[in-house]
Amino acid sequence: MSGGGALRASLFLGLALVLSACGSHHWLDADNPGDDRINAYPAKYKSDILSAMHAYLNDPTGIRDAAITEPALKPNGNGSNTRYIVCLKFNAKKNASEYASMKEIAASFLAGRFDQFIETPKEQCAGAVYLPFPELQNLPP
Repeated sequence: MSGGGALRASLFLGLALVLSACGSHHWLDADNPGDDRINAYPAKYKSDILSAMHAYLNDPTGIRDAAITEPALKPNGNGSNTRYIVCLKFNAKKNASEYASMKEIAASFLAGRFDQFIETPKEQCAGAVYLPFPELQNLPP
């Protein structure tokens, strides 16, 4: 292939990749809430939450009294979107020798994957039924 032909082929391939990337993410658009893929059930919600807690907590070790809910479709903080929400309660370390108090947060899921934590989940976690979450209590450093 000549230099000009190779350049045209590369440009064409690059353009095709860009256009396919644009088209493949339309289903994650918040303005398209009717698509069921946005609210796909988070099958790996526990492992996603455990991974995210390493970044969320200063010291993820020695957590006490951890509890979790099953995923449920609920309003996502701002009230305009419905997402799968998982509520968590736990008592994490404040420092090396002290614990903070019990904390309640919610994990929001988008397209079946962890998206963000909600710090004040009063609406999302009202009336939640918690189950023990020993995996959170046994997080490695």
